[in-house]
Amino acid sequence: MTPRLATGVYVNALIRRVNQSGGMAAVLAKGDETAGALLLITLEKGVNTGVWERTLGPDGSYQWTPISSQTIENEHDISQICAKRRASDPDLWIVELDIAQAARFAAEMDGAH
Repeated sequence: MTPRLATGVYVNALIRRVNQSGGMAAVLAKGDETAGALLLITLEKGVNTGVWERTLGPDGSYQWTPISSQTIENEHDISQICAKRRASDPDLWIVELDIAQAARFAAEMDGAH
């Protein structure tokens, strides 16, 4: 079994990296510190660019998968998605990033380029 970085440590590092790059990041829901799943809401200049879920790929590495094939522009719809996911998984982290190419920051943290 490959050791994995605790979710709380990962989220803190991601937020620090986004803030240092001039963006803004916020934890909307705090999940399990060690092994909580992660949902990422990405924005650019306040406009939604996607909702992503961190999943484990077949090769054992993490990857970011879009929740929907379409951009979800309605904040109410995003809130509903988050509430539904959180109700079924109370260990879920929900993090919002507002920076250009926000998903790239997360992917780079997981080793993707």
